[in-house]
Amino acid sequence: MTSVKSENNNPTFNLGKFVFSLIVILVIVFFLAPIVWQVLTSLKLNEDISAIPNIYLPRRITLTHYLELFNRRPFFLYILNSAFVSIVSTVLCLILGSPAAYALARLKLPGEQIILAGILIVTLFPYVLLFLGLLEIVKAIGLGNNYLALIIPYTAINLPLTILVMRSFFQQLPKDLEDAAKIDGYKTIPMLFKIVLPMTIPALVTTGILTFIFAWNEYIFALTFITKETMKTIPVATAQLGGTTLFEIPYGPIASATVLGTLPLVLLVLFFQRRIVQGLTAGAVKG
Repeated sequence: MTSVKSENNNPTFNLGKFVFSLIVILVIVFFLAPIVWQVLTSLKLNEDISAIPNIYLPRRITLTHYLELFNRRPFFLYILNSAFVSIVSTVLCLILGSPAAYALARLKLPGEQIILAGILIVTLFPYVLLFLGLLEIVKAIGLGNNYLALIIPYTAINLPLTILVMRSFFQQLPKDLEDAAKIDGYKTIPMLFKIVLPMTIPALVTTGILTFIFAWNEYIFALTFITKETMKTIPVATAQLGGTTLFEIPYGPIASATVLGTLPLVLLVLFFQRRIVQGLTAGAVKG
């Protein structure tokens, strides 16, 4: 009996789990390697960056490249510009998209399927193809070097995605709660903002972060519509970093700017990661 028990207690090698764990590790390394490389580059001395063969780990850590960003250019102002444009466009998307999504989820609108198909097509449409048309509009109404030249397109581009995600979430909410609120005397709009929307916080956080990330990282519109130095956003300012000479590529400052530009997004996603997962899974169940 003892020999049988000892044989059963011996751990057995599970090839499937080993292969799965190995694949997960390789995927994590694949996605984290560029990020780690950028962080290490931002902390290296210039001679270590340009050394051949490559020096992977810095022999001496320096913050010179980060200080150079703020000394040579108003990089803190670029961060504020990106934050302002991203936050305003995100808030507008949620304010405009939530009532529209609720109407599509609860009201029997004529041509509802056509409306949903149009929203889906706009969501899949490459926004870069809108560039020339938007450029003519911005020139015609004089929105150049104005934050509205970025806020309005970002809101319009992200609004269809906001409507689709919020509609899927509204469809899962029990109608009994809304019926009870109507019996208590609530009208549709007060009920939406006081009762329904507080129950959709995961979906609001998910769509808000997706909208924020798009607005924060967008480059083409920000490069073309904003030429004033004090109004530029982080992607444009990072791409326009120059060296001390014409032929020098400032790898250190570029890596530092990339890290600073990515850090707020990483912190935002980590802080709201539970809400994001709830919103994505809830929106994927029914829609």
